[in-house]
Amino acid sequence: MGATKKDRRINTVLSVLFTILCIAWLYPVFMILMNSLKTERAITTSHAFDLPNAETFVGLKNYIYGIQEMDFLSSFWYSLVITVSSVALILLCCSMCAWYITRVQNTLSKGMYYLCVFSMIVPFQMVMFTLAKTADTLKLNNPYNICIIYLGFGAGLAVFMFTGFVKSMPIAIEEAAMIDGCNPIQIFFKVVCPILKPTMISTAILETMWVWNDYLLPTLVLDIKTFRTIPMAIQYFRGSYGKVEMAPMMACIMITVLPVIVLYLICQKYIIDGVVAGAVKG
Repeated sequence: MGATKKDRRINTVLSVLFTILCIAWLYPVFMILMNSLKTERAITTSHAFDLPNAETFVGLKNYIYGIQEMDFLSSFWYSLVITVSSVALILLCCSMCAWYITRVQNTLSKGMYYLCVFSMIVPFQMVMFTLAKTADTLKLNNPYNICIIYLGFGAGLAVFMFTGFVKSMPIAIEEAAMIDGCNPIQIFFKVVCPILKPTMISTAILETMWVWNDYLLPTLVLDIKTFRTIPMAIQYFRGSYGKVEMAPMMACIMITVLPVIVLYLICQKYIIDGVVAGAVKG
C-alpha cells in the first residue's frame, strides 16, 4: 500500500512538472497568435504582452497584408515544393538503401551504413561554403532541384531508422514472395513498404519539420531575390528605414506553424512507435 501511495505522489509530481513544461512551450505560440491580431503600435510599445482589446484588435488585417503585400503565397509555394519533393525523395531512396544494407551483408553495405551514420555528426558549418559552390555548379540552386541536397543531409537519420526496423522484419516473408514470382522491385513495394509504414510516417514527420523550418540551407543555396522560402521571407518583413513590421510577421509565422502542427497531430501516434522500432529493434 505504501508503494502505491509513493507511485501516486510520483505521478502527481510528474503530471504537474509536465503541465508546467507544456505551458512553457505553448506560451510563445500563444503570444505570437495574440500579437498577430493586434496593431503594430500595440506590439512595439508596452502593450505587447496584453490581450487584444477594442483599441488594439485588428482581426485578420495583418494576415491579409502579409499574404498580399509581402508575396507570402509565393514563399509558401516554394516551401511546399521543397518540403514535399525532399521528404518523398528521402523516404524512397533511404528505405531502399536501408533494405539493401540489411539484406546484403558485405563490406560495401557496411561501409554505406557507417557513412550514413557518420554524416549525422558532421556539423553543417564544415561543408556549407563548399556546398554553395557545388550547388551553383550542378544547378541545384533552385526550389525544384534542392531536394537532392536535402536527400544528402537527411539520409543519415532516415537510413539509421529504416535499417533498425528492417532488421526486425522476418526474411521469410520476402522469400515467400520471391517463390511466388516477385522480383526485387515488386518485393520492396508490395511487401517491404507496407510493413515499413510506421517508420515511414515517423521519419516523414521528422524530416518535414526539419525541411519546412530550415533557414540556413536555402539561404546559402537559393537566390534570395528570386526564390524565398517561408523562413527566408519572414526575415524580410521590413518597412522604411529598416523597421521590422512585427504584426504581419507574427501573422505569417502563425500561418507557417499551422500546417506542421496539423500534420503532427494527425500522425503523432506513429512517431514514438516508428522511432523506437527504428532505433531499438534488431
